[in-house]
Amino acid sequence: MSYHVNRRWGDSDDNPTIEKMREALAELDVEDIEHPDVALIHESGWCLGAFPSGLLIWEHLEGNEPRHMRDISRERVLDLWQMLAKGEFAAIETEPWKSGYG
Repeated sequence: MSYHVNRRWGDSDDNPTIEKMREALAELDVEDIEHPDVALIHESGWCLGAFPSGLLIWEHLEGNEPRHMRDISRERVLDLWQMLAKGEFAAIETEPWKSGYG
C-alpha cells in the first residue's frame, strides 16, 4: 500500500513514518495564508487534509463529496492519518463528518 504526505511548502514524503507525519503536522504552527494545509493521500485517492485551525477535510480527490470536522487535535489527525495509511477507509467513514469543506 502506498501513501504520501504533502507538506506545507510543496515537499512530499512517500510512505512517511509517524515521525515524518508529526513533522508535517508541526508545519501548521507557522502562519502562512498561501499554503494553509498539509495532507496525507492514499494511493486510492482518499485524502485527509489538516489545517492550523483544527479543520480536517476528508475527500476523494477524483470527485466524491468532501466532508469535514472542526477542532480536531493534531494527535487525532495523526491517528486518522495512520488509519488512512493502512487503508482503513470504513473506520474513517464512521467519524462524525459534516458535508462540505467547512
